[in-house]
Amino acid sequence: MSRNLHLNIKHLTRVEGHGNIVVNVTDGRLERCELEIVEPPRFFEALLKGRHFQEAAIITSRICGICSLGHQITSLKATEAALGLEISEQTRLLRQLLIDGATIQSHILHAYFLAAPDFFGKPNAFKLLTTHKDVVLRALRLKRLANDIGDIVSGRAVHPITPVPGGFTRLPTETELNALLKKLIETGRPDMQATVDTFSTVLDDIPDFTRETEYISLKNADTYAFYDGDLFSSDTGSATVDQYRDWTREFVVPHSTSKHCRHTRDSFMVGALARWNNNHEQMLPAAREAAQTLGLKSSCHNPYMNTVAQVVESDHCLEEAIAIIDLLLTRGLKPEKPNQQPTRYGRGIGATEVPRGLLYHDYTYNRQGNIVAANCVIPTGQNLANIDADMKKRVPEILDQPRETIQKELEMLVRAYDPCISCSVHAIQVTFTGGAPPA
Repeated sequence: MSRNLHLNIKHLTRVEGHGNIVVNVTDGRLERCELEIVEPPRFFEALLKGRHFQEAAIITSRICGICSLGHQITSLKATEAALGLEISEQTRLLRQLLIDGATIQSHILHAYFLAAPDFFGKPNAFKLLTTHKDVVLRALRLKRLANDIGDIVSGRAVHPITPVPGGFTRLPTETELNALLKKLIETGRPDMQATVDTFSTVLDDIPDFTRETEYISLKNADTYAFYDGDLFSSDTGSATVDQYRDWTREFVVPHSTSKHCRHTRDSFMVGALARWNNNHEQMLPAAREAAQTLGLKSSCHNPYMNTVAQVVESDHCLEEAIAIIDLLLTRGLKPEKPNQQPTRYGRGIGATEVPRGLLYHDYTYNRQGNIVAANCVIPTGQNLANIDADMKKRVPEILDQPRETIQKELEMLVRAYDPCISCSVHAIQVTFTGGAPPA
């Protein structure tokens, strides 16, 4: 088809951070199709240098206001690996509970407030209030309930304060956990089932698109891997977490202040859909039923279905949170002090599945317990090359559609990845030659 099309969607809405979609088609030939990341550089890795191990997690939680808990726990894992700090089973369970809560609140935020307006033909969630008030109120209840987990277990839902290297400075009381458990069962379960039912009604609005790629996530034979596991690729199988640099292979592209990544192919995907493809057999029964209701099948290669995978994961996390609290109450909470006595000093790597995918923190400590080198690889940075590849395949497939349809589908595609653009941007050192740098 001979057609000219030029799109420049500046500052795409309903995503975190600043990104532009640029498409140039001349005489039916696709010349350019990219997601430009125009966010200014972040300097957290430099800020960490010289910081004591007790400060690292507090600093890195500020990388993001949405997934601050994920950054904090991944930071704690890296510090503990570097310093040989052992944690108790109770601490591990409480951290997994926090991850469940953070995953629910982030997925609900994305599915309802960022993605759902596309399905219901509204420009934003505020407009949904006039036609689907019950849906918006349900979303707010679920998000509040998920934040309650953070408030009770980690001191507050955003930028937690009680998780520290080696444990917690304060444990929740049994009274608090009992009250939380009651809310999760009596309010959370009905609202989650209603969420599944709501999204089952919009499946016809999800574009029919397929592009097979590599899916990378953590994998654990015993559980749906969020907190612990080995690296797993749908292409190559398993590897240890300390091989993460070979699995991310960051590189710079001209149209992005965030680095791109590749592994065995030119791109790969992380996030809810990648976790589902690699780990769906470890999902709890309620979540598997939700997946069946929502038409999410194994080996799904439609990136638009990432939002559906997030809804399924939310169901899993709700049920897992209920099971963890029940286990903690059955065992009885034991008073513990954080283990903060290093047994060695060196390098440690933490890898955790946060809502948008696989997150790495890598620290090296000197004998004074201060960081001498740090590296953070963010899920959105790992997804950017895959987003570009998806758009480059999708545009020719819909080039005969009206301009408004093409623009909406591309916006929906980027939103489906739930990008956290600010998180993804690293500082890039640039050497200018042949004169002064541009103004």
